[in-house]
Amino acid sequence: MFSSIAPLARLNPFYAPHFQPAQDGVRKRAEPAEAPTTRRSLAAAAAAEEYSCEYGSLKFYALCGVGGVLSCGLTHTAVVPLDLVKCRMQVDPQKYKSIFNGFSVTGLCKFGFYEVFKILYGNMLGEENAYLWRTSLYLAASASAEFFADIALAPMEAAKVRIQTQPGYANTLRQAVPKMFGEEGIWAFYKGVAPLWMRQIPYTMMKFACFERTVEALYKYVVPKPRSECTKGEQLVVTFVAGYIAGVFCAIVSHPADSVVSVLNKEKGSSASQVLKRLGFKGVWKGLFARIIMIGTLTALQWFIYDSVKVYFRLPRPPPPEMPESLKKKLGLTE
Repeated sequence: MFSSIAPLARLNPFYAPHFQPAQDGVRKRAEPAEAPTTRRSLAAAAAAEEYSCEYGSLKFYALCGVGGVLSCGLTHTAVVPLDLVKCRMQVDPQKYKSIFNGFSVTGLCKFGFYEVFKILYGNMLGEENAYLWRTSLYLAASASAEFFADIALAPMEAAKVRIQTQPGYANTLRQAVPKMFGEEGIWAFYKGVAPLWMRQIPYTMMKFACFERTVEALYKYVVPKPRSECTKGEQLVVTFVAGYIAGVFCAIVSHPADSVVSVLNKEKGSSASQVLKRLGFKGVWKGLFARIIMIGTLTALQWFIYDSVKVYFRLPRPPPPEMPESLKKKLGLTE
């Protein structure tokens, strides 16, 4: 296992796509090739393994949305105390329900839309380009999903921060919303949407793209046997490890914007640029270590729960992508 650390370290999740075929080609000559993952092969696999639905069907998207609700709702509720420590505040248990509802909405949008956009963009690119540019595909799909998720999340995020950072302001979402609307109008809920996009879109792009490429790297260089020979439990362990690694990078790229959003929603009449200027470079990085621990654990648990829901509902779970046979022929990698 230790001998695999060097090649793993050389693997960059955002490796240039035109270099990837040569690497894959070398590996394929040394190892038996597996069948490429296509909609047709997934459909055949579904019939063989008795999946509950077809990959990319409405039922598939709906159940993925359920998985997103559970993964985001449960994990964010569990880490509310850590989030409050970060904000240096205490809240009573009445607030947990409101926060759970908020992250249930964004979980539904984030995970559900990601699957939709990943398949949509993959079909637009075609099988070969979807493989060559798979990292860009993951980035585009996750950014698109998060854009819409944040529109739903912004009002609840604003209310959550107001409750956390202003003692006595309100105890629940039901109390906070009409009070905020009466004081500042609809702008109270969406003045933080732009910095929320700045925080959440890079976070989600890293969360999904880094996770997908880390899973691919783990099965290629670390796990001592093919994914098809791993038990469901072993596959979920890989999911958890990949999720934690992705979470560390998520915390780093999103922390400055998170600092701005927290201050912006606490103060009335401030703009993102004013808060950023006042905090300065050093100020936006305060609390990074605590955020890494929180987000790393959070992201790992989210992916573990999400993948567990897929296993429970017997949803198709495509293996890491393989180079299509047509591309191998074009590159002269097969005889």
